[in-house]
Amino acid sequence: MEIHKVKPLPFAYNSLEGISEQQLKFHHDTHYIAYVNNRNKIEEQLDEMRKKGDFPNIRGLKLNESHNASGMILHEVYWDTLGGKGGDPKGKLAEKMKQDFGTIENWKKEFMAIATTGRGWVLLCFDLSDNRLHNYSVDFHDQGAVWGSIPVMALDLWEHAHYTDYGPNKAKYFEAFFKNINWETISENFEKISKLKR
Repeated sequence: MEIHKVKPLPFAYNSLEGISEQQLKFHHDTHYIAYVNNRNKIEEQLDEMRKKGDFPNIRGLKLNESHNASGMILHEVYWDTLGGKGGDPKGKLAEKMKQDFGTIENWKKEFMAIATTGRGWVLLCFDLSDNRLHNYSVDFHDQGAVWGSIPVMALDLWEHAHYTDYGPNKAKYFEAFFKNINWETISENFEKISKLKR
């Protein structure tokens, strides 16, 4: 049963500035694909349990499902975040960021403060409960998320995202990340998501 499909990178492996082809191959082709494959295996196990009407170790399986599903989804948001030329957001997203954070610079300072102290992900999310943008710190894919919020962009803080290129020097990785942000795709995603507001 293969319900969930691996999504290819939306850009070439060798197209990012400061993030190498080898780094992306390890990250996408090993780490991300493992989350997709694990999610599919869990789907198969759940399907078998439902057919039998017997649910041994359902708690552990459901915790694994949440972890792998969230890992898959956040990596896909991360890939969509990259592939651009950096700079600043424009249009409706920029207007909303100014409304909710005061200035784009304020947003970035808060985002980076989370990045330098976090250990999993920093997410810019549109929260359907208050129709506002928030920066959220998520440690383990599914720990730190807020119900009703949808990621607009993601920064992966795990070592597998930067260690091949920069070792423990996260600051250099963050610089490379911001040089490659694809604000056009992020803005398109934001506009789709914001239409879901309550």
